[in-house]
Amino acid sequence: MTVAISPTEKKTVAPTARSLGQELPFFQRRNVREGIWIGSLTALVTLGSFLLLFPVYFMIVTSLKTQGASFLLPMKWFPGIQYVPQWGNFGEALRFMKWETAYTNTMVVAILSMAGDVVSAVLVAYGFARFRAPGKNLLFGLVLSTLMVPQIVRLVPEYLGFSRLGMSNTFWPLILPAWFGSAYNIFLLRQFFTTIPIEMDQSAQIDGAGPMRILWDVLLPQIRPALAVVLIGSFTYNWNDFFRPLIYINSPSLRTAALSLSAFQAVYGGTPFHLLMAASLVNIIPLVVLFFTLQRYFIQGIVVTGVKG
Repeated sequence: MTVAISPTEKKTVAPTARSLGQELPFFQRRNVREGIWIGSLTALVTLGSFLLLFPVYFMIVTSLKTQGASFLLPMKWFPGIQYVPQWGNFGEALRFMKWETAYTNTMVVAILSMAGDVVSAVLVAYGFARFRAPGKNLLFGLVLSTLMVPQIVRLVPEYLGFSRLGMSNTFWPLILPAWFGSAYNIFLLRQFFTTIPIEMDQSAQIDGAGPMRILWDVLLPQIRPALAVVLIGSFTYNWNDFFRPLIYINSPSLRTAALSLSAFQAVYGGTPFHLLMAASLVNIIPLVVLFFTLQRYFIQGIVVTGVKG
């Protein structure tokens, strides 16, 4: 049976907040704004990650090409699909740069300099954070003021000093400065030390611990994130350092990895980008291993530094 519906009858519609002239509740509006913000931030971080990783992918792609294919346009981005990977480039590049000597020299300089950075920064920061002395704040300000002095300004006096001491063409000019402290590392560790309650030192003193025992057993275990930041930063800087070895090192047997990479252009008469990229990829392996080994402490150190200032 058919039932006629009067045209005057209106379809029943469930009332909504907007139909009643009301706005969405505050928590719903906040959720919408947070969703938009999180989505925008995710897109921005994804774009930034792509921009940061693209040079690494370019290095990988170029290292697997022949020298002629490195300059062909349009670029071929997929090894094994668009072209045959040239894995022999890595062996050729390492043989040319004499990687055993170069990496051994770089490892010696980087490890000894890293040890100097850590030891000097820990001791100086501990003194500024825990001991009282006349003019301590003034001295700390002078230490921080060295951050404003560019390295290029110190180059001439440092070079003259090491030359008169007979240390040219040795590793000493690359290692010794690290044992006199870095203002940035001192400031970073000092800020971490000040966040540790002084009562912990006093409790250790009651148990008979001296200053060095307190530093080793009480304070250092609590600043491992900051130590990881100093370790990674120091090792990375000294591993990649090119300018100072270029100034002080003359003998081929003392060349670091950075100097060996620059030798590609001098010998080949032009830059063989496929070999240079292959050698550069191998050169960053120790840095990647170190970072992933200390990644947890490194990220924690950055977060705590940002929160505590």
